[in-house]
Amino acid sequence: MDLEALRFANFGKLGTAIDDWSAMITKLEELKEDARTQLDQRSRNANWRGVNATVTREFITKTTGEFGDAVTEATSIRNILRDTRNELIGYQSDLNGAIERGLAKNLTVVSTGGGGFTVSMNIHPDRAAAGHQVPEHTEADVTALRDEVQGILDRATESDSSAAAVLVALVEQSPHGFADASYSDRDTAADALRAADDMARLARNPKDLSPEEFDRLNRNLERYADDDLFAERFATQLGARGTLEFWAGLNDLTENPELSRSRIEQFGSLQEHLGLTLAHATQSDSGAMARWEQDMVGLGDERIQRRASQNYGFQVMSNLMRWGDFDDKFLTNYGNELIANEKQRSHNGRAADIAWHSPMSSMLNRTGSDGGHDPMTGFMRALSNSPQAATDFFSGTFVTADEDHDFKYEDGEHEGERRSLTNFEYLFEERDWLPERNSDGDESVTGQNNLGLALEAATTGHPAGTAPTIDNIPHSREQADLYESIVQSVSENPERLTERGYLSDSFGKITAEYMPDINRALNADVANRANLFPVSGEVAEFGQRDVTRFLHTVGRNPEGYAAVNLGQHNYTTALLEHHFRNPGAYVTDPNFSDMDNLKSAIGAISRNAGEIEGTIGAGRTYELEVEGVEKDAEFNAALDNASTWAGSIAGVGVGMATAPFTGPGGVVAGGLAGTAVDEVLGMIFEGQKKDSSDEVIYRNGEHWDSMQESTSVLVQEGARRAGEAAGNRSPHIESFAGGETEIGFDNAATNVRNYVDGQGVSSEGG
Repeated sequence: MDLEALRFANFGKLGTAIDDWSAMITKLEELKEDARTQLDQRSRNANWRGVNATVTREFITKTTGEFGDAVTEATSIRNILRDTRNELIGYQSDLNGAIERGLAKNLTVVSTGGGGFTVSMNIHPDRAAAGHQVPEHTEADVTALRDEVQGILDRATESDSSAAAVLVALVEQSPHGFADASYSDRDTAADALRAADDMARLARNPKDLSPEEFDRLNRNLERYADDDLFAERFATQLGARGTLEFWAGLNDLTENPELSRSRIEQFGSLQEHLGLTLAHATQSDSGAMARWEQDMVGLGDERIQRRASQNYGFQVMSNLMRWGDFDDKFLTNYGNELIANEKQRSHNGRAADIAWHSPMSSMLNRTGSDGGHDPMTGFMRALSNSPQAATDFFSGTFVTADEDHDFKYEDGEHEGERRSLTNFEYLFEERDWLPERNSDGDESVTGQNNLGLALEAATTGHPAGTAPTIDNIPHSREQADLYESIVQSVSENPERLTERGYLSDSFGKITAEYMPDINRALNADVANRANLFPVSGEVAEFGQRDVTRFLHTVGRNPEGYAAVNLGQHNYTTALLEHHFRNPGAYVTDPNFSDMDNLKSAIGAISRNAGEIEGTIGAGRTYELEVEGVEKDAEFNAALDNASTWAGSIAGVGVGMATAPFTGPGGVVAGGLAGTAVDEVLGMIFEGQKKDSSDEVIYRNGEHWDSMQESTSVLVQEGARRAGEAAGNRSPHIESFAGGETEIGFDNAATNVRNYVDGQGVSSEGG
């Protein structure tokens, strides 16, 4: 900024523009509130079914979010303009003050054009008016004034140019929509861009990185990992290839021996902070970031050569994808190319365990869980945080029946013929996962455990490890289809799960969110079960045989057993209250009273609860027969450890489905998900005794009939509390519920004998 521009600038127009932005923000906030209360809230109140419950609701939610993003972007722009205007007004005042002080010493500041200026004597003593004493000055005064004015102009230029850079970067974050980047002032945003440029410069040369520079890079990546402008600028300045070369080079311990010796213990921390930064960067819609994503996918099958190591781009990048929320579109493109590359390198899945093996590969994962050689490990973790991308990926086709591969039907009318495989079927059923070791030298199962987490996200619609919300409780057709595939696959070959018990906690948690679907499969009233077990989204459908075999298998694992047990009681208790509040929701027969109709509903629900608990209980008792009764302590510990998770799913499976009866949000937003469910689950967690024998609920897995009694106690208690909450208590129906629960247990025993070969109910039980 030159002298004349700052000295005589009129900031009134900029002030008017800022006022206009403030007025715009007020209007946008009104639109945002209208979208929330009118558009979004009405869609939540609506009785959505099928596709509308997922696709249409998702569209409305995203549209509502755009109004919020518009407010955020407008506010950031207003704040940056206001901050810059105030700074420039301050610099203008500083400049005029400096010029005035110069005049007091007979010095004047004059523009020379083109942005330059001079400091010279204002009035020569020889030309001073008679009797006028001209102020004296020294050469040092001239230099000091020149430096002061130049400093003011430099700071004003920086303020003006950085504001322009920040505003451009902010708008470029989302060229076709609104960015949700929030900044309260120009300095914060400008500092983020400046730091991004500096950190990208450091990361370009890992072989020259000093320990102190490593520390500075790590600190800044941690500090700015969730900063929109920093993340996008850092990633795009470093570039896709630069990103891969940095992480591969850092982990080639021969490239920078000094850094490796002094900072290798901090490599894991940097890996996490770098991964979080890159994940955040992919959320930007800037053109530069789109090119970065395209380049990264394209580099996946390229060897990244360093001094003494060579790794594929997919191997390097996947190890930076274990944290954060990567953009769905990027993950979809990345996953499609990754699976296609593995398909080609493994000869259509024949040799996946050696497809990524290389004698020159280096350790790329510094968390200690595994060596990072298998790119699927990190990619699965990324999918676990991105539900839509996960659903799309697992639903994709790995091979068709027409291709040359070794996957064939093992029985039935197509025995010996090639079959098609989805990505789910390939990864869960057929893939030979790369042997990996953790930092202790033990076999690592991180990759397949991450597969379980990714399947959680893919089937439930929310990131693994997070609580479901009203927006993702309804399941899409693709999600329901994938869960059907999981149930059928485990039923077909239970060893797919029993030999990888670490997947059971994920499968159990998924099942807890599909309790309405499970209950429908076990209920014979085809005509009315939709009213008995209402579902708002799409329904996963399977037969009694598959459900029985699946539940029995999951029940053999402590974490799987705990998740299904608690999920069942959570769902059953909330459902009982729904029907107590709406006695005619199941059947309305004019030949019977409302209480008789209600009794029919409560009885059917109780039988199903008994059948589910009986099936997983049979799995538990069988596991104790195989492994020894001392394993029962693990089942009890798993129940205790699942208390926090169980609280997070209160009302799941009931809320949206009962909206027509209970209003917006149904159970989730109302009282149904609260007191009754909490009290029933609390009886499990707090070690409630089930009878006068001092035996605690669900703590004796050795005896199947003991678990039957526990279930009856809890179902009856759930019926009592549900009736009280609804103001419609019936001791007669409560007693009836207990008896029906026992019938459900008997049904489970029959099903296990019929469908689970050699793994029936313990001889000491039922």
